[in-house]
Amino acid sequence: MIWYTALVAAVAAERVAELGIALRNARWSLAHGGTEAGRGHYPAMVALHTGLLAACLAETWQADRAFVPWLGWTMVAVVAGAQGLRWWCVRTLGRRWNTRVIVVPGLPLVTGGPYRLIRHPNYVAVAAEGAALPLVHGAWVTAVLFTVLNAALMAVRIPCEDGALADPAQAGARA
Repeated sequence: MIWYTALVAAVAAERVAELGIALRNARWSLAHGGTEAGRGHYPAMVALHTGLLAACLAETWQADRAFVPWLGWTMVAVVAGAQGLRWWCVRTLGRRWNTRVIVVPGLPLVTGGPYRLIRHPNYVAVAAEGAALPLVHGAWVTAVLFTVLNAALMAVRIPCEDGALADPAQAGARA
């Protein structure tokens, strides 16, 4: 289980790197007239993602979950693919990528990279990783709970983001 703990720690370190990028990008966006929407659901999103990492380890250690090679290695591949998709999104959006919903008026909608294939590819990466990371080491309760709670969060987040992108002038009013 030591290697699984190291994997979860690596994902946590990646999250910290994301937050650094998001902070830098938020400063740029706000300095260029950006407005933020969805402030109300953001703390729940942070709690859910932090809880995922903690629950992966807690369930695996507390319930003494076994590593099942055919499932575990498949899920490692899904986690790696989700990371690749997430960083493709970050690269494609550049300064506009953020963990918050901040829209800079006047900038066109991004339609390149993974966005030419899927409207919200970053959320596909989040859903895949949130289900796969726990299943790497048999934490199926965590995988199910994250998937259900993430779906509820996305039912709020995606309409918020779509609304902000459709009408950036009103994004701040919907915060």
